[in-house]
Amino acid sequence: MLNKTVIPIKIISTGIALPPNKLDADELDKRLNKPAGYSLKRSGILYRYHADQQLSQADLAAQAINDAIMRCDIDAKSIDLLISACALPIQALPYTATHILKASSLSKNITCFDVNGSCVSFICALQVAAGLLNSGAYKRIAIVSADLASRGLDWQDEESSFIFGDGAACAIVEQGDGRSGILSCLLETYTDGIDLCEIRGGGSRRNLRTGMDETDCLFHMQGKPLFKLVSSLIEPYLARLLNRAGLTLADIATVIPHQASHLSLEHMRKRLNVSSDVLIDIYRFRGNQVAASIPSALHEAIITKRFNSGKPAMLIGTAAGVTLGGMILLP
Repeated sequence: MLNKTVIPIKIISTGIALPPNKLDADELDKRLNKPAGYSLKRSGILYRYHADQQLSQADLAAQAINDAIMRCDIDAKSIDLLISACALPIQALPYTATHILKASSLSKNITCFDVNGSCVSFICALQVAAGLLNSGAYKRIAIVSADLASRGLDWQDEESSFIFGDGAACAIVEQGDGRSGILSCLLETYTDGIDLCEIRGGGSRRNLRTGMDETDCLFHMQGKPLFKLVSSLIEPYLARLLNRAGLTLADIATVIPHQASHLSLEHMRKRLNVSSDVLIDIYRFRGNQVAASIPSALHEAIITKRFNSGKPAMLIGTAAGVTLGGMILLP
């Protein structure tokens, strides 16, 4: 039963963008000199999209913003804040939102900034946006997540390299009339897993002066320890998230998870004991799109009419850190 005050925020439109290059499982097998069916068996992905060297992260993000604007005929000039919710930066300085703003059709002098929570960046940004909208600081906010995971893959490491795809997704939000909003939000970080999922280079820790090599710029994941840690944490975490909303799992109409891997999605489906129409699964056709994963799945829920007024939906994911992030929304 719902007995929680809603923090007002309304998603008025969403949009996505994908690179033009579709990489299917058969092509990946040939590229890596693997037998037919190998990458599909390992990854569970029929196809994913990888950007070529000419496509920029900012341009892909701008395409997602424009898609969201066009779907609901929104005036781009009515957006007074841009939040970049990407896991990976375009460069160290200036921050990613400035590059996206420059590439977009939004007014060029509006406020923009980054919110980074790795794969759950979108949840973090949505929580920040709700606070700013309800303070009256802004009227309409574009939140965009865009990641080019393919640029940092170590193809010698099959455990991690086979599961990723590139993409971008945007949500445009405003305060609304109070009937839509956040029922609960919970982010918890367990630093015992800080080195289980990482790209070591690119900051002050590993660089040309402190010493680094090519592998420091590539993604590294210790899959089994990561899975073990998250599995030990997820059930009590979900109980706390639901309790904050005054709900049970039976009250959740739609589960919108981070598309981490086919095994993680199947594990979540079994643990939650939900049907395939309740849990949004786009992984087979996108792969793990890092921070763009959750908003892309949200967009899928909306266009397939599984994000409906008055029916609670749960965004849920894990991120490097290790962080657990979840939000229960009333559409």
